[in-house]
Amino acid sequence: MKRYKIRLSEEERENLSGLVSKGKAAARKLTRARILLQADESDSGPGWTDQKISEALNVNIRTVERVREQCVEEGLERALDHKTPSRTRPIKIDGEVEARLSALACSQPPTGRVRWTLQLLADRMVELEIVESISGESVRKTLKKTS
Repeated sequence: MKRYKIRLSEEERENLSGLVSKGKAAARKLTRARILLQADESDSGPGWTDQKISEALNVNIRTVERVREQCVEEGLERALDHKTPSRTRPIKIDGEVEARLSALACSQPPTGRVRWTLQLLADRMVELEIVESISGESVRKTLKKTS
């Protein structure tokens, strides 16, 4: 028994059918629209099973399940559009930190070294308590952006 049942209104079916027939959208969006059209259990919909949709559209059955779930939980538009990551990371390098990194990179390297390495710069920034932690890759991206 399916947990998430799709019941599209006549207007929603027409919009999805128009989207699919035009074919002028992202492939992912068109595939999701086809999934929703085939999963529709209203009077005018075919009400296919997840397995049948999966085989007909050549997609994983889990994709069909996720599209159903998103449509019921978050709405039709959210099910069609690509979900952007909800995870956000705090910005470690703001303008002040960036300026201090540039100044450090332009200064004399440590004794016994010919030049600064990315990891040396990262370690020195932590040592000077400019940032709590930072990777050499973050240093590289920042220096590339500023040069």
